Amino acid sequence: MIDGLDGLHKPQPSAQSRRWAGDGGSTWPTVRVPIKSDRDIVAARQQGRALATAMMFSATDVAFIATTISELARAILSRTNRGEIWLHKISEDERAGLAIMARGPMVSNVEMPDVFRLVDEFDVVSDAGRGTTIRAAKWCRRSSRVAGG
Repeated sequence: MIDGLDGLHKPQPSAQSRRWAGDGGSTWPTVRVPIKSDRDIVAARQQGRALATAMMFSATDVAFIATTISELARAILSRTNRGEIWLHKISEDERAGLAIMARGPMVSNVEMPDVFRLVDEFDVVSDAGRGTTIRAAKWCRRSSRVAGG
């Protein structure tokens, strides 16, 4: 699981999400934004933009990340007024990226086709009674290692 998510209920991960197990002790923090209103969507987008910019993502990829965060947060609010967005730096081999995790009673991934096109990886785990966890990853294409990693 993604480092720093110890207090979060963790459904059984898929094979793909097992790869997103953190980056071996990075000092980059996990950012958690509770989603309860439209203001929280703005806050989550701002946090995602700031983190992606610091990680040297291209302007286009920063926009894709912000849009992905918005879509996932809206999916949370479409069902209820409670959920959360988590942002965390990830790495694999010589590449680094940003993991976006949304948790709450969301619409199914079939109803969010735009999110699939905006990110490089996408994983959905549903747990009856606990909601859905969606994990998306965007990999930085600017350099093989991102600044600060």
